[in-house]
Amino acid sequence: MENNYVAIMAGGVGSRFWPSSRTNLPKQFLDIMGNGKSLLRTTFDRCVRIVPPSNIYIITNGRYKTLVKEHLSELTDNQILCEPSRNNTAPCITYATLKLRQANPSANMVVVPADHIILKEDVFVEKINEALQFTSDNDAICTLGIEPHRPDTGYGYLECGDKVTNTIHKLEQFREKPDLETAKSYLRSNNYLWNAGIFIFGANTMIDAIQQYEPQIYNVLSSNLAVYNTKREQEFINKHYPKTDSISIDYAVMERADNVYTLPANIGWSDIGTWSSLHHESDHKDKNENTVLSDKSLLENVKNTLIKSDKLVIAKNMDDYIIVDEDDVLLIWPKSEEQEIKGLTKLLKEKYGNRYI
Repeated sequence: MENNYVAIMAGGVGSRFWPSSRTNLPKQFLDIMGNGKSLLRTTFDRCVRIVPPSNIYIITNGRYKTLVKEHLSELTDNQILCEPSRNNTAPCITYATLKLRQANPSANMVVVPADHIILKEDVFVEKINEALQFTSDNDAICTLGIEPHRPDTGYGYLECGDKVTNTIHKLEQFREKPDLETAKSYLRSNNYLWNAGIFIFGANTMIDAIQQYEPQIYNVLSSNLAVYNTKREQEFINKHYPKTDSISIDYAVMERADNVYTLPANIGWSDIGTWSSLHHESDHKDKNENTVLSDKSLLENVKNTLIKSDKLVIAKNMDDYIIVDEDDVLLIWPKSEEQEIKGLTKLLKEKYGNRYI
């Protein structure tokens, strides 16, 4: 237990959850599920079941440090890793791994996003502990694979290879987000899992992989290892981190290393990456499959629609829409075209500057 750590990635903007998620208050700090806790707080409370609070670290953008401390007041400053730039997940994970390895050369790590929903927390804890044992005993990188229950085109997929234990498979191949027909074929084959972006590994194993496959990132962030866990760390990171190549950990390591494994997990998972995923996972649907996050509404012939507002909402003859009302923005958008919402922020910035971003 003393060698196990959790790193929570909490630096994203959540642009697909616009207009609720904004640059100054992204979705990990919002009570998306209406349970009185932010997604970050919910994730932290879940991870405390795996390691003590002192072994949980948050990786975030520097502008969100104060927000992290507001939501997780029990953390020390040393447990909040502040990125000065957004360079994707490979530099982010490398930074956290180098820091923890400096503190404990035997560090065994779990990396999780801050904004996922996991309904079956007991199963999640069981699976993570199983993976931690596996990576403690083997030179291996393990990822949780979510057992798919629909042909979703919004997730990457993991192709399972041979079993190496009763439950853990060698990873055959990462597959990018498929079209619908391909996703259906994956589901029929019963040999593919959703890529949840939850990784488990020994720190030495991950650093060896980064050094081999992304030496530029390794060389930049390891150029002065003595600064980690000291008062000089932030100054070093501020100066050097922006120089790292921007690349995801999937492209950098997971698709290239030959010691990657996957553990199937039925944990009631959703990444809540979009309004549609929130609608799908919501247990507040009415008889017409509407999710209404509003105290008052009058709906006539409205179906399969998500509505979020603090005002009285009156709507008629709508099917498969997203309606999100914030103080300064009203979004009415077809749910089938929600992948375009992320791009809206670019158009808005061109027309109105940063006012609505």
